[in-house]
Amino acid sequence: MDIVTVHNLKKYFGKGQTQVKALDGIDLCLEKGKFTAIIGASGSGKTTLLNMIGGMDTPDQGEIIVDGVNLRGLKEKELAVFRRSKVGFVYQNFNLVPTLTIKENILFPLSLAGSTPDPAFFTEIIHMLHLEERLDAYPGELSGGGQQRAAIARALIGKPAILLADEPTGNLDSKTGQNVLGLLRLSVETYHQTLVMITHNLELAQMAHRVVRIEDGRICG
Repeated sequence: MDIVTVHNLKKYFGKGQTQVKALDGIDLCLEKGKFTAIIGASGSGKTTLLNMIGGMDTPDQGEIIVDGVNLRGLKEKELAVFRRSKVGFVYQNFNLVPTLTIKENILFPLSLAGSTPDPAFFTEIIHMLHLEERLDAYPGELSGGGQQRAAIARALIGKPAILLADEPTGNLDSKTGQNVLGLLRLSVETYHQTLVMITHNLELAQMAHRVVRIEDGRICG
């Protein structure tokens, strides 16, 4: 069963001779509960595609359907509700709030939505991500790997339909990066989570169930 369907997606920046075709007619289906890696060189369009799927940007043409929600024509408030209810984000630079504890950071998306956490699920996540002893610490007191584990917990806590990871190991050393990616893969297997990750690291991409290559705004192969 496909959880994401993208049809003839186009996004252009600039006009005339300076126009850049970030996405130039993308067709893509992503299977529910699977880990897909999107690879490509800098400027290939992979980040733009990820932002489109996550409702962070809007296309010039084409259609995106995520977990039954057609993003075409949604207003910003509607997109905000979509992102809050359907999508978990994991960024390269962690994006944790430095003045909040790790526990507060993890629960932050639920606080914004006015929701309460599932206590059993919270305990399960922090155990899986080895954060039990760091909940009262602040982000600056954790290593890069620890901060990224907290960011993964924050992304998972709302039980999103899809998890989007933007170069999640980019600021980590090789060994820590592999460990973090192993935890992301574990979240897919444990919770049947759908994960889409963009990366330029071919070795890490091989941990995915499927690898999609983008060049010049088009899917290759």
